[in-house]
Amino acid sequence: MTESSTPTPAAPALTGPLSLPDGSELVLRVMPLPADVNGNGDIFGGWLMAQVDLAGAVLPARIAKGRIATVAVNQFIFKQPVSVGDLVSFYARVERIGNTSITVHVAVYAERNPANLQVVKVTEANLTYVAIDHQGKPRPVPRG
Repeated sequence: MTESSTPTPAAPALTGPLSLPDGSELVLRVMPLPADVNGNGDIFGGWLMAQVDLAGAVLPARIAKGRIATVAVNQFIFKQPVSVGDLVSFYARVERIGNTSITVHVAVYAERNPANLQVVKVTEANLTYVAIDHQGKPRPVPRG
């Protein structure tokens, strides 16, 4: 037998945009696993909250140019359940930069049913992070 010389088709581009019309940018994309489900078969809310905290920290870490810590979850709304097999995308946008803190809005979308693609907003949250020094004390957010 000889190997076919037919080229392999290129992999499809990642689904979902890299940014949203409101200026939010893609900061995390993940697919939950069966180990992440609760007794109802949906993804644990705590798993989703942890992912939102990770995603929300991306922009403040860039801006603070150093250590940050989550100091508040100002709002967290579960809009729809997340299921195993959903491709979950996290988009973040800076809402406010204070002297030592940065507040971020995170919007979470799930892509489901690839044969008949459906994209739904599953969660949105507002979190505040504070820039900290090596002793864990608040420090000024760099400007510029």
